[in-house]
Amino acid sequence: MIKLAVGIDIGGTNTVYGIVDEHGKIYGEGHFPTRKYADFELFMQALADNIKSLATDVPENYELIGLGLGAPNANYYTGNIEFAVNLLWTGVLPIAQKLKEHFPGLPVVITNDANAAAIGEMVYGGAKGMKDFVVITLGTGLGSGIVAGGELLYGHDGFAGELGHIIVTPDGRECGCGRKGCLETYASASGIIRTVYKLLADHRGDSELKSISFNELSADMITKAAINRDPIAIEAFAHTGRLLGLALANMIAITSPEAIFLFGGLAKAGKYIFDPVKEYMEENLLKFWKGKVKLLPSGLNDETNAAVLGSAALAWKEIKNKK
Repeated sequence: MIKLAVGIDIGGTNTVYGIVDEHGKIYGEGHFPTRKYADFELFMQALADNIKSLATDVPENYELIGLGLGAPNANYYTGNIEFAVNLLWTGVLPIAQKLKEHFPGLPVVITNDANAAAIGEMVYGGAKGMKDFVVITLGTGLGSGIVAGGELLYGHDGFAGELGHIIVTPDGRECGCGRKGCLETYASASGIIRTVYKLLADHRGDSELKSISFNELSADMITKAAINRDPIAIEAFAHTGRLLGLALANMIAITSPEAIFLFGGLAKAGKYIFDPVKEYMEENLLKFWKGKVKLLPSGLNDETNAAVLGSAALAWKEIKNKK
């Protein structure tokens, strides 16, 4: 009989889930719109029903050993999602408790989505064998998972590693967290879109991005424009890379990682994001760190699979730690 874990990733737009073995083989996965359920209880019922339905389709004899979940503002210590700004539900949500009610007897472990990505990178991705590294998730926002001495850094309250909410421009852009000038308002998929429109307003030159409305513009479009040598797109990546590279240099001064992995939609821009980030990171490092810290793409290539793998890896790691 094989042993399997459930991996769940709750995003502001979609929720994905899957059933995964210890080696990262996915035996089944699915997804549904998070925003379809304005009521948290109805969402939890739908999530449980979807997982149970998926489990019945697994062909082999198996035993479920636990559930791992990644979500915005998910607290490893409390088992709650706490005041997530990009989910429909407000306040403190006892999501681990609710999952245990639907799956009695099974351990449930949760953390934020960036921490889950870091665990996935360590168990299944490019950080295998590394004890000290950082994963930066560049999606709609910016998340970070910090691993030190082989263990994820949670801090005393479960919220360590919020690199996206360090202030890089005092009184700068408004952030969803309610403050101004946070890194994720510049270095993220949504941030680079805001940068493009600021540049378009300030410059009179030609750009293929001028004809695209704000609501239609995507990070992929900006990448394609950069490939076409569009000056606005190239300048937007340079600006984004400068702020992110500087922030990573500061993070290196605190955590001294072996490597930093970039993951998520904006990381798919390849050299257009990696080159400026690397340049400004190296430029701002102390001499004894220059050339030592690797800047790498995630070893988990498919974003949907990576979200499931990262969350499932969380469950597997918790089980092993307890043993």
